[in-house]
Order: sequence, then C-alpha cells, then structure tokens
Amino acid sequence: APYDPNAQIFASLSPPSWEHWAGTDRYGRDLFSRILVGLRTSIFATLSLVFIIMTTGTIVGMICGYRGGYVDTIMMRISDVCLAFPGLVFALAIAALLNGGLVNAVFALAAISWPKYARIARSQTLRLKDSDFLAAAKMSGATTAAQIWRHILPNTWSVLLPALTIGFNNAVLAEASMSYLCIGVTPPDASLGYMLSESQGMFVSAPWYALGTGLTLVWMIFGVGLIGEGLQRRNGGDV
Repeated sequence: APYDPNAQIFASLSPPSWEHWAGTDRYGRDLFSRILVGLRTSIFATLSLVFIIMTTGTIVGMICGYRGGYVDTIMMRISDVCLAFPGLVFALAIAALLNGGLVNAVFALAAISWPKYARIARSQTLRLKDSDFLAAAKMSGATTAAQIWRHILPNTWSVLLPALTIGFNNAVLAEASMSYLCIGVTPPDASLGYMLSESQGMFVSAPWYALGTGLTLVWMIFGVGLIGEGLQRRNGGDV
C-alpha cells in the first residue's frame, strides 16, 4: 500500500488522481491503500473460513457415509438443523452474542456452513464404498482411516473443488455483509464491507468512495467464479 491506510493526513473526499488512485474518504485516508488492506483482510478471513468448513464438512461427511447407522443419522439431523436456519441471519446472531470481531465472525459463519460440504462428501462416499477397488483395499488389510484417506478422499476432489470456489464466493459476500453491519472487522481497520457501509449516502457527492470498493469485490468474485467454471470443464461436468 502506498500510504498508511489509517493515516488521516489528506484532504477529505478528494477525487481520484495520480497521487490517490481511488481518491480519499471522508476522514482523509487514501482509499487505494485501504482497499488493498481490506482485500487482504477479506481474503484471509475467507480462506480461513473455507478451510474450516471444507475440512470439517469433508471429514464428517465421509465418516457418516462410510459408517452409516446412528452416527450418520445423528450428524445428518444436526446438519438439517443448521441448514434450516437462514445462514447469514444465524451467523449474525452468533457473532453478536460473541461481541463481534473478525475471528468470531469467521467461526459464526463456519458453524452454519459446514453441512453443505458434509452432504457432498457423504454422497460421494456412499457411491464409492461398495466399489471394487475399495473391496480390494479391505481384503488387503487396509484400515478404515486408510480406506478413507487413500481411496475415498482422492475420488471426491473432482466434486469438492468446484464446490469450493462457489463456497469461496459465498464466504466473501458473507464476510463483507457482516463487516457492512459492523459485526466483522472493527474500525479503524480496513474492510471492504465496512468501507461500503461508510460510503453509504455519498454515492452522488463522492461516487469513487463506493465504486472502488464495490468493483474490487465484483472482480474478485468474478475471477474466482471463472476458476470454478474452469475446474468444472476440466472434470467434464457441472456441479
């Protein structure tokens, strides 16, 4: 970032120029610097969230699909409860109870997002557990953990990876929404969602205030969406 993102040392609401590529905000802070730092914060929070829900959901789904019985029944009913609530509203309630903050926002979103990946991993496990190669692995003495790790997990990536890009985009929007409502990143730290909240009501007088942040979100989601589409084409199908 060319300037300190929190330094209030410039003229407020200056339009874009060679000195300030995205202009300045109402506090005289360089918007381009804040967009860069806010983008880093959003990517870090989103990757952390996706890692948590992908890992948790995949492990739970494969265990449920492989073991079946009461384990499958109990965990799937828990996932049904999580999916029954409006996701963002439920996450906002949890984050508010935990007094906000980026870490609490990530864990609140993770609490209601893992069932989607659990169901994908479970369905793939159910499809694979009666296959010939897994039967051969059992006959060779492979443990349950080895069967899941070496044989089932590699054969679920073709479905999980495209779903991961969709989950990334949803996580970006969810994190930005929570920051927009001042429950995620707290001021004066930069966050794309909170910066959009700050620009509210000034779109006519200072349109660069919202456009720079909004277009950054749009292009990031668009780019990740193209990656997901490429993965789907590579795998020869739609997810």
